[in-house]
Amino acid sequence: MKTTKMLNNQNVQRDWVIVDAKGKTFGRLVTEIATLLRGKHKPSFTPHIDCGDYVVVVNASSVKFTGNKVDTKNYYRHTGYFGGIKSDKLSDLLEKNPSKLFMLATRGMLPKSNLGKAMIKKLKVYAGEEHPHTAQVNAKGGN
Repeated sequence: MKTTKMLNNQNVQRDWVIVDAKGKTFGRLVTEIATLLRGKHKPSFTPHIDCGDYVVVVNASSVKFTGNKVDTKNYYRHTGYFGGIKSDKLSDLLEKNPSKLFMLATRGMLPKSNLGKAMIKKLKVYAGEEHPHTAQVNAKGGN
């Protein structure tokens, strides 16, 4: 009987993956990003080890939403004080800070632990076409 190989932090091979968000549906794109960050696409996936890849998202401001979410969806947060609930519209977030929008959606799909915090740090989101990670992507041979 064969034994299952378990990774440890020294054996993890991380790649750099570029994802172009232009014209893609937001929710389906974020699930793909969460899978890459978690490392579930690899045959050596180990649940308790951060074995995912680095993900660079470009053209984040030109992502597509279905239905009328752009007009009606709100993101809520609370300051901790009485009456301190704040809300941001999806259209405002997409215009001003699309990286925050991607971080919020992706963080909800990752583990709620220190492991998830380490995974979300490997996500790099840029509103336009340019990104400063060309050296890493070319060296690792990413998409």
